[in-house]
Amino acid sequence: MSEQRPVVTLEEMKQRVAIFSRLKSSSMPLSDAVMPEYNRDIFNIIGRGVTEDASMEVAINDARDFHMAVIRCEPGKGTGLHTHETLEVFMPLTGTWSVQWGDDGKNELTIGPWDVISIPTKIMRGFRNDSAGEAFMLSILGGTDPGRVTWCDRVMAAATKAGYALDDHGNITKRASAPAAE
Repeated sequence: MSEQRPVVTLEEMKQRVAIFSRLKSSSMPLSDAVMPEYNRDIFNIIGRGVTEDASMEVAINDARDFHMAVIRCEPGKGTGLHTHETLEVFMPLTGTWSVQWGDDGKNELTIGPWDVISIPTKIMRGFRNDSAGEAFMLSILGGTDPGRVTWCDRVMAAATKAGYALDDHGNITKRASAPAAE
């Protein structure tokens, strides 16, 4: 007896397509974006990933076993050191990127278009666009629920100083008033 395969209509398949030119990014996707060197745009393509911007739109919501996003950065921009409980894969689509890892980020290597690096779970990691111009990188997170980001102390201190905090759901929020200077 042959296996009965599912039938997917054209309308159903259209719900599983992300047209890049129609995607909306977030320029405040994560806590580190309060620091100028970590300004970037993240386009969630499949699943929400570990973004902290509750207003971010997701093109394809059916995120089983992985989440996928595209990151756009200007030269010298990237992300602060962070970790999470999932494997993370980076693949530059354009430009040259440096990837840092370790508790202090002193380990670093450079990758270019179509190179792939897989960062193990629980390892502090960050990246930076080392190109002369804007560049794009693909990010894939393992797991149906990739959990939340754990930031290095420097990033969380900057977010707090800028008046931001994470709510009970792990989303970034602007506090009513910034903490008093010490």
